Amino acid sequence: MNLNSLDKILSAHPSFRLTQAKKAVFCDLMEDWDEVTSLPKEIRGALAKDCPLEIDSAMQTSADGQTNKAAITLADGARVETVLMRYAERNTVCVSSQVGCAMGCDYCATGQMGFTRDLTADEMVEQVIFFARILKKENKRVSNVVFMGMGEPFLNYDNVMAAIDAINDKNGLNIGSRHIAISTCGIVEGIKKLADEPKQVSLAISLNAPNDSLRSELMAVNKRYPLKNILRAVDDYIAKTKRKVMFEYLMIAGVNDSIEQAKALAKIMAKPLYMVNLIPYNFTGKYKASSAAQVQKFRDVLVEAGIYTTQRKRFGRGIKAACGQLVAGLG
Repeated sequence: MNLNSLDKILSAHPSFRLTQAKKAVFCDLMEDWDEVTSLPKEIRGALAKDCPLEIDSAMQTSADGQTNKAAITLADGARVETVLMRYAERNTVCVSSQVGCAMGCDYCATGQMGFTRDLTADEMVEQVIFFARILKKENKRVSNVVFMGMGEPFLNYDNVMAAIDAINDKNGLNIGSRHIAISTCGIVEGIKKLADEPKQVSLAISLNAPNDSLRSELMAVNKRYPLKNILRAVDDYIAKTKRKVMFEYLMIAGVNDSIEQAKALAKIMAKPLYMVNLIPYNFTGKYKASSAAQVQKFRDVLVEAGIYTTQRKRFGRGIKAACGQLVAGLG
């Protein structure tokens, strides 16, 4: 899809034609311009040629039916993965912001594949439209969007913000900004810029360790953005926005899941509007997931210290659609 071309193709036509075309794409979720009978045949032909609605994709579904993973092939042949997670009360799309990732986190399959390029805003919106079309056929809709897929969103800041504008548009996909979240490994400049945005999107920080030495082993980016700098930026963000910030903590057996590490984490998380989300590690290489019993012990330490703590439900491990498992194609 090349949604940017809509304005150009319809520039010589009355403005209401562009409104009709955008309604067909974002509201009616049409998959073929021939179905858009509100537009004259000649316009439909031009749009089919220069702005086709087909999304080149392959999809897998988890055995329990709660997770769909799609590999989308882009115009230049690059591929990205995106995931639909079906909760009882909501349908969340996990969006990729880059082809690959330059961060090289030791536990992440995306980081291990390296970085190819940024995605355009259209290429991110396309991921949401793909699943919105599927859900429409079930009389459902996308209710939440998280920028937690392939790539570091804050290294593609402007395109991510443009994608959020399109996703949030009341005349389009109409997904409320408070139902949109961005996860960063700790790019301080991005945190600061988001604090000044009028958008009320949620912020999540991929933390994974309670100290710099361990975090630097797991996440090379920590050498440039140490914990004290990240937490200072988060505090400034909270002061400006009055919004909670989620700290994501991947539970890796024998690496970051000891009781001592839980106590150390509790100390740095003991601030208003901080919350911790414990994430079961999903196999991507040399590490193993913490046992359920150890996760519970770790969580108990945090809760007893007064830290608001949640535990992420596992989605899509069987189709490699879980946190940290996304790569350039289905597998």
